[in-house]
Amino acid sequence: MYDQSGEVIYVGKAKDLKKRLSSYFRTNVAGEKTRALVQKICKVDVTVTHTETEALILEHNYIKLYLPKYNVLLRDDKSYPYIFLSSSTHPRLTIHRGAKKRKGEYFGPYPDSGAVRESLHLLQKIFPVRQCEDSVYANRSRPCLMYQIGRCLGPCVKGLVSDDDYQEQVNYVRLFLQGKDRQVIASLVEKMELASQQLAFEKAATYRDQIQALRRVQEQQFVSQDSDDDMDVIGIAHEQGMACIHALYIRQGKILGSRSYFPKLPTDTELTEVLSSFVSQFYLNQAEGRVIPSVILLGAELGEEKAVIGNTLSELAGRKIELRTQSRGSRARFLKLAQTNASTALISKLNHKMTVHQRFTELREVLKLNSLARMECFDISHTMGEKTVASCVVFNQDGPLKQEYRRYNITGITGGDDYAAMAQALARRYDKQLDPDKIPDIIFIDGGRGQLSRAYDVVAPLMSEWPKRALLVGVAKGTTRKPGLETLLLVTGEEFTMPSDSPALHLIQHIRDESHNHAISGHRAQRAKVRKRSVLEDVEGIGPKRRQALLKYMGGLQELKRASREEIAKVPGISRALAEKIYDALQHG
Repeated sequence: MYDQSGEVIYVGKAKDLKKRLSSYFRTNVAGEKTRALVQKICKVDVTVTHTETEALILEHNYIKLYLPKYNVLLRDDKSYPYIFLSSSTHPRLTIHRGAKKRKGEYFGPYPDSGAVRESLHLLQKIFPVRQCEDSVYANRSRPCLMYQIGRCLGPCVKGLVSDDDYQEQVNYVRLFLQGKDRQVIASLVEKMELASQQLAFEKAATYRDQIQALRRVQEQQFVSQDSDDDMDVIGIAHEQGMACIHALYIRQGKILGSRSYFPKLPTDTELTEVLSSFVSQFYLNQAEGRVIPSVILLGAELGEEKAVIGNTLSELAGRKIELRTQSRGSRARFLKLAQTNASTALISKLNHKMTVHQRFTELREVLKLNSLARMECFDISHTMGEKTVASCVVFNQDGPLKQEYRRYNITGITGGDDYAAMAQALARRYDKQLDPDKIPDIIFIDGGRGQLSRAYDVVAPLMSEWPKRALLVGVAKGTTRKPGLETLLLVTGEEFTMPSDSPALHLIQHIRDESHNHAISGHRAQRAKVRKRSVLEDVEGIGPKRRQALLKYMGGLQELKRASREEIAKVPGISRALAEKIYDALQHG
């Protein structure tokens, strides 16, 4: 369904299109959302499919493509991380995202990279299997620090560990990641007793330490004893026009982690529609390289679409996928846990939203504005003029809009000239056509009177083309630079402060701090890039192989800097003309 401007505002499917469409166009339309939608419909397009499965997939693809205003939208475009065990001679454990092209075994998915790194750190303590890059492993002549502290067996160096002993630890890792830790412990106990009988007490002590570490891990995990199925448990809470869906990811009876989702809802959306939209969008997206578990346990009914969604997911997965709402035993406990988490997360989100709304309202009143929907803040970061970076952060009435944050690498100015840097950032931000809903009501400048005046000189001519004018506000730090002592500066020359406990001031501090952190993190990344960069990279004709040959032949960068043109020319693959270039770059770089 399209509106007057030709934008897609709703995508739907139906077995009987005539009946479905006629339900919209009648005198008494049910529901506020449907009435609002019908008022804006100017055109309807229809695509006929062969099966309900095809219709569900097409609906998902159209929703993903057009992001219609009146559909429930799941904003989840991230890929999920896995633990990857390579299939090399001495397998490596690492984090993996994206397509599964490398040969090896994949365990997961995990809800976020933090959960994977925590698991890898734990595994490294219990099973000393290598986690280093293959390039590092292939070029070691002596063991690294991980070997010295007992967290790697050192397969990179011959003679430190036999292939059989290393493979034994790899097998333990595999079993552990498959959820068979009781089997691992039984095997380790057997080996400990055998080593003890053979009077190999150091080896027996190593097995004992592994057993103790594994038992501590078992105590920390909630394990489902009656099922080893892979399962996702989905709890849902719905209140005040917002919904939270909390998913627990359970593999081999263990909770790998969880995540809360807050889908974008049209007004007056029913719980059944929210859940069915989430399940279809989430798992059809999962099919693009992610795993669909055998059982999906739901906190509410899916309604009429349950059979279609279940059949579609089973067809995509190539096996039977069960969608359940009733459960007993440990599964009921999992479902209760998911429901509790969904309710808690929703209450927290609503409270945060109310706090942000309260702060926006107070700031609007303090600054005497008719409306306040969007704010932007600018800051500059550099170290003694090196690698200047400007940041722009955006807030709306729900808080930070992180997807609209921007950084600008400032060039062509005198190092340390903050006024010129701010002018360049503002010009690059606003010297283009802006959508009317992306024009800020307030532009904050982190700086004093000079910065504010320079900003006004740049922005004022550009604002003449905007449908509304933005208020420029300078945020000057107090004499002691402590939070709560900020002075607000207006272009008119007016200056004022607010009480340290003012919600309006807290909002200003929040956006100012976000801007500062965004600028400084960008600057540090740029500075680190420069510090790590070799002088040789800027010499025309020197690629990675020649750079490596030069450093290897000369014995390092310092020796290369001390070398003469003639000595550099003796390096294989380096001509006399290239040696001249290298010498000049090293002496004057």
